[in-house]
Amino acid sequence: MVSSLPKPLRCAVYTRKSTEHGLELEFNSLDAQREACEAYIKSQASQGWQCLAQRYDDPAYSGGNLERPALKALLRDIDAGQIDVVVVYKIDRLTRSLADFAKLVEAFDKKSISFVAVTQQFNTTSSMGRLTLNVLLSFAQFERELSSERVRDKIAASRRKGKWTGGTIPFGYVIKNKKLIPHPTEPETVNYIFARYLELASVQKLVDDLAAKGIITKRRDTKLRKYQGGIPFTAGPLAYLLKNRIYLGEMHHGGNWYPGEHAAILERKLFDQVQALLTSNRVAKATRQSRSGALLMGKLFDDRGNVMTPSFSVKKGVRYRFYVSSALLKGRKSEVGSVGRVQAVAIEEVITGFVSKHFEHHTTNDESLRDLLVRTLRRIEVRKSCLRLTLQSAEGRTVDQPPQTIDLPWIAKRPSAAATDPLPSTEPAANPQLLNAIVRAHAWVKLLDDGTYDSIEDLSRAVSLHPNFVRLAIRAAFIDPEITESVLRGTANPALLSKLRRDFAIGWSTQHQQLGFA
Repeated sequence: MVSSLPKPLRCAVYTRKSTEHGLELEFNSLDAQREACEAYIKSQASQGWQCLAQRYDDPAYSGGNLERPALKALLRDIDAGQIDVVVVYKIDRLTRSLADFAKLVEAFDKKSISFVAVTQQFNTTSSMGRLTLNVLLSFAQFERELSSERVRDKIAASRRKGKWTGGTIPFGYVIKNKKLIPHPTEPETVNYIFARYLELASVQKLVDDLAAKGIITKRRDTKLRKYQGGIPFTAGPLAYLLKNRIYLGEMHHGGNWYPGEHAAILERKLFDQVQALLTSNRVAKATRQSRSGALLMGKLFDDRGNVMTPSFSVKKGVRYRFYVSSALLKGRKSEVGSVGRVQAVAIEEVITGFVSKHFEHHTTNDESLRDLLVRTLRRIEVRKSCLRLTLQSAEGRTVDQPPQTIDLPWIAKRPSAAATDPLPSTEPAANPQLLNAIVRAHAWVKLLDDGTYDSIEDLSRAVSLHPNFVRLAIRAAFIDPEITESVLRGTANPALLSKLRRDFAIGWSTQHQQLGFA
């Protein structure tokens, strides 16, 4: 009588190594793990175990998460029904996280997959076996977290001593003997970028200037193509470069900067001038946006998910408003949706007309139009042929539930060359020179308050202006808030600028007389 043969069990061997150290050897840790697993599988040949030729190796991948290519391939093959047993050298080769292990066990149980660690004997089908396994994994997770703490402490200590501990190599430097040293040619480009920003006073204009001159980001040898560099600068990375104190010979860690071992490639005077201008532009931009009166600010997006920011232009004293895609503002024209710029008044009329009619029975007499839009609109997506509105019901009210999404007919009109909005705003525009004088004064006061400069003399040297001029100009930060408000509203007399450049009293009541607001 011939005995029945056991059912064949397809065994997949999974191996992992945390670091790259030793991977260049002819016989490395991954090979040793696989050899031990294959030997164990052969010892179980009488039970029908067969080793699959497919390798599932994860070199230089942490066991702290499941983002590993070979592990993902293993799970895909398990879902496809191509594997019966998963074999590893030790449990921590599969994972060092209890939470991740629970997910893997659930995936294995769903497909009736057996799991074996050749150097650790246990049985996952019993409660005691699962307890033993969880205890082993708890120690594996503890070891991983302890190692992470040691690495973090070492990096923190090294950074405080000004040492380079790895990461993205900044533009202008190269790595030699694990230290930052100036690149042969890039420091000249860094100095040009900083100096050119002072001339143009705009990050976006600087983006265009660098693109015209063919200046691109640093080329890097990385696994992912999108991080390899060698592409034109965009606004975000360029603004980060302009704020990077590493060019002053400093090293960053935990929100603090420490003297670094590497050489500075930028003069502090030039760097400080750029920071002052960045601060001034940031304050001016915030002021413009707060005064824009844009009803749809924060709710308008193009059809590629970019927020559309309110902006305006002034032509012959008339102010024209519009919304523009943030990707377009950052110079990323390839990421802009089908509509990158829309006329503000036109789109606001369409949206407010729809919302006022759709929710006319659910409004209160004292509710403003802006409050109604905030309460009922969650998102507006601008497309070529329609506006896709995502609505929300008001909290605490009984409202007939509207459709979650509504498409309003819409044809985006191309802004004319003469103006970006055919319906001009009748509200007066702030005098840019007056506004800049006040914004600059506030920025200078902040630089003195936070200790960036010890005195007005130091500040004047940094901005290349006479100390007497700085003393007079900085007084604009202390004018009466009512006067400042009139400048923001655009109702202040342009002649106020010449009066701000003369000596005037600090007392607000006296200011009104001296500056012509009595």
